[in-house]
Amino acid sequence: MNTLKILGLGVAMTLSLGAFAQEQSTTAASNPSARPIPESDMMYRKTVWRTIDLREKQNKPFFADGRQITKVIIDAVQRGELPIYKNDSLTTTLTQQEFTSNMTMVNEGAELSAEEKAMGFDAPAAGSDDWGGDAGAAAAPTGPELYFAKDLYQLEMKEDAIFDKKRSRMYHDIKSLTLVVPASLKSNVKGRDIPVGTFKYSDLVKVFRDHPNEALWYNPRNDAQHKNLADAFDLRLFSSFITKISNPDNSSLEDIYGGPMQGILAAQTAAEQMIEYEYNLWSF
Repeated sequence: MNTLKILGLGVAMTLSLGAFAQEQSTTAASNPSARPIPESDMMYRKTVWRTIDLREKQNKPFFADGRQITKVIIDAVQRGELPIYKNDSLTTTLTQQEFTSNMTMVNEGAELSAEEKAMGFDAPAAGSDDWGGDAGAAAAPTGPELYFAKDLYQLEMKEDAIFDKKRSRMYHDIKSLTLVVPASLKSNVKGRDIPVGTFKYSDLVKVFRDHPNEALWYNPRNDAQHKNLADAFDLRLFSSFITKISNPDNSSLEDIYGGPMQGILAAQTAAEQMIEYEYNLWSF
């Protein structure tokens, strides 16, 4: 009888451990963090949104010619290695066709007025540089024109600033990165930021590790010390500015403070307050 009880207990423990391991594996697979921190270890957490301008001098190593981080991401999408999400809530996925559609330039071609059409002017053929040419020649078939990787020089980052009470330090837990067609891009005729697609950071880290020759943070001072993009993010080698901090109205700093310039000043203040908060925790 005792032997049967022991065997039954052992089987129950094995099943429980197996279920726990499966649950942990499922959680890890669905977590957008590369290094998730247990909820029980969090003393403080604040979600922060940042904008990374890859044209800045400090960010140039992420945007080296031919090895732009945007090119690495786009190539991974084309190979089918990266799930694409609609936004940083990471709940709705996009297809490759939808991603390509977001990457397609909106071409506002020159339209003739009614008077010009009445005068006999014709619209230029596709691919033609002028309004002349052989009227009988067939227009050359052209596909949609896509933005280049170098055109997407703006990234939106979502992360959690977490103070880990077990290790007594602040961590920046990156959740997602979003490719954006910048409003300042000349070929962006819409004149506003256009999100192309959002990616889990844990998925990106896997791509960066699997393709070390392409996913390089280019060290401008020492060719022997280029780093993997995943390591560069861990070391916080990028420059960014805060655009939003979690709040009840889900408003950006620009909306809260009433304008772009006020939002930039508020971003600097918010960054300093976060540093000061961590510093003050050591004063007690």
